Amino acid sequence: MSSNEPVILARDVEASVIPAGMKVTLQKGEAAHITQSLGGSYTVIVNGNMFRVEGKDADALGLEVVAQVKVAGTPVTTEALEKEIWNQLRSCYDPEIPVNIVDLGLIYDCHLTPLAANSYKAEVKMTLTAPGCGMGPVLAQDVQTKLLSLQSVDDVNVELVWDPQWNQSMMTEAAKLQLGLL
Repeated sequence: MSSNEPVILARDVEASVIPAGMKVTLQKGEAAHITQSLGGSYTVIVNGNMFRVEGKDADALGLEVVAQVKVAGTPVTTEALEKEIWNQLRSCYDPEIPVNIVDLGLIYDCHLTPLAANSYKAEVKMTLTAPGCGMGPVLAQDVQTKLLSLQSVDDVNVELVWDPQWNQSMMTEAAKLQLGLL
């Protein structure tokens, strides 16, 4: 979602400055240009600066809030849960790059540890495209929130690691193609 027409903020809204990650409050009545709407969050430009607005605050942008609800159901297999975890990880996006964090090559490891019957802890090791990026905690929280929304995931640990250092060769062919690197 990208438009030349700005939206006027309907209320004050908390946002993260990109790439610093610092929390700020955007003021009601300010004009915001939505440049990216992926993975349930929004990248906006306000007064020449870039910000990430969480999906729970979509109403401030005049958009519908889509609630994530943890759905209970039948027990799942470890294999099915692992597949769903990777699907959730693919719904997390760097706010500056329109490619999910899996295809960017930012996820180094993800495994499940049983806690009890039909209850697991997901442990994720991930990196960032640049060690100094202040969005690391924001992206780690996004991963944690999305994985905790899954039926059998009751605990999540996201660890930011720097070894090996990320480089463009870690991206999938699809990501490289999407970014015009092929």
